[in-house]
Amino acid sequence: MSVEEPSLCQPASDPAIWPLDPDVVFLNHGSFGSCPRPVLEFQQQIRARLEQQPVQFFVRDLEGLLDSARAALAEFVGADADDLVFVPNATAGVNTVLRSLRFERGDELMVTDHEYNACRNALDFAAAQWGARVTVVAVPFPLASSDDIVASVMERVTPRTRLALLDHVTSQTGLVMPIQRLAEKLAERGVETLVDGAHAPGMMPLRLREIGAAYYTGNCHKWLCAPKGAGFLVVRRDRQALIRPLAISHGANSTRTERSRFQIEFGWTGTCDPSAWLSVPESLRWVGSFLPGGWPEVMRRNRALALAGRKILCDALGIALPCPEKLIGSLASIPIADAADDGTPASPLYADPLQDRLRLRHRIEVPIIPWPAPPKRLLRISAQLYNSLPQYRLLAGALKSEMEEVAR
Repeated sequence: MSVEEPSLCQPASDPAIWPLDPDVVFLNHGSFGSCPRPVLEFQQQIRARLEQQPVQFFVRDLEGLLDSARAALAEFVGADADDLVFVPNATAGVNTVLRSLRFERGDELMVTDHEYNACRNALDFAAAQWGARVTVVAVPFPLASSDDIVASVMERVTPRTRLALLDHVTSQTGLVMPIQRLAEKLAERGVETLVDGAHAPGMMPLRLREIGAAYYTGNCHKWLCAPKGAGFLVVRRDRQALIRPLAISHGANSTRTERSRFQIEFGWTGTCDPSAWLSVPESLRWVGSFLPGGWPEVMRRNRALALAGRKILCDALGIALPCPEKLIGSLASIPIADAADDGTPASPLYADPLQDRLRLRHRIEVPIIPWPAPPKRLLRISAQLYNSLPQYRLLAGALKSEMEEVAR
């Protein structure tokens, strides 16, 4: 893919559709993406309907509305609607599974050193609760192929390994993990897989039936561009009796028999604003309509832009591409020079002042991630329909300028 491809040189959709600050170059869709204005307007209509007649909405209408939204999302991710429930986000999905399962003292719970911090914390909590042990797999980055990932994981499996928490797309390094290969090989060793798929929906085609993991959770508010607070959890049919919602509510003693206990319990966990979940089909429709080829073209274009942006940055900094193209989706991370202690206090949310300098001096929002541990760090770019190649060139120039200033 040439970095000069004309279709990448300008946004693929009208920037006015996205409520982003036009004075900021926003290259961090992977952390908190933007939701198109028409989808936000649809969400507001749902909220107005709720407030107009709350009893009608919650008691009589909501279950059917959720069923329709679940069906649309399940079709998109290649799952059965009866196996999918809504949760607020992937972190909640991971917690839901880990807080439901029981382990024995001495059991091993596996995770890689690329796992998202919030979900790693949930795994540590569950292990401590049951006296289990967390096995951390060091996956190299940079790396040469997906075989390196599979080998790193499988060599750490022991007879005591019970569960593996694995990213589908790693948050820090942006790697697309060979998740189906891993799930299959782990199952052969008697190990269940919980997939943290926070970034995968909308970044790549999903066929969750084929992946076959026991548990898969993902976000709709990232690459699907749904409103914040829309996530899902898919549980394989043979494991559903084990999984309970984080909030036990009316469904726990329901006498209904026309739907599964899994759906009854997750269908109502207390009063909340369900408008983000109910807006997911509208987001699927709108974002898929921005390009003539629909969602396949959206995914292809975003990936091509991430690869092109990565090459621009690596060329500007004189570094090698850290992994093969086939391991990249719409996120891409590159190693940058170690952090220097220049006396600048870190911002409250991020450990590296370089991120603040890029924002304050250059009006570029992009994350600098300490990984695997300070002073080592990565810069991670995202690519969404509102991004274009000139933005990555601007970042490359700003980054080079900041690095040279620190070196002086």
